[in-house]
Amino acid sequence: MLLAPFVALHRMRELGGPIVDYIFFACLCMWTLTFERYWYFSKVLPRDAANYLDQWKQRADHHTWASRNIRTAMISRLNAAMTANLQLLRVLVPLCPLLGLLGTVSGMLNVFDAMAARGSADARSMANGVSEAMICTLTGLSVSISGLYPVYYFRNRARLETELLADKFEY
Repeated sequence: MLLAPFVALHRMRELGGPIVDYIFFACLCMWTLTFERYWYFSKVLPRDAANYLDQWKQRADHHTWASRNIRTAMISRLNAAMTANLQLLRVLVPLCPLLGLLGTVSGMLNVFDAMAARGSADARSMANGVSEAMICTLTGLSVSISGLYPVYYFRNRARLETELLADKFEY
């Protein structure tokens, strides 16, 4: 009973063709980046922000042109760290349906090959190609939909944290 999800995934890989492996790899990369960003925002960012804030508070002057540029650079470095890997995450989300589309085209080509080999439209030979096409489409869309929320969340979180940090770095 515990192995049922793994058996289902293995069966999906068999029925969906080789493109499903690429979709699963993109899914693995996407969720690895998601967990890495979660770890960064929960563990690393508070420590880095506190370090920069301490450096800022230890400065004697906060009103000169140079000190304002230092403040801007500190906030910019934190923002760059918050948005690191978000571009890759934003690319992986729309890549998955495109890989699913590639699998769909591949499956439909199998249908046409089966029709050409038999000389007629045999339902049994066409079913394998249509099944492969639909499984690739389903897999690509499922993976993509599961990645929409993390992309939205981390983009907004980076924007909000940057604004909060700008407020904490007082002049």
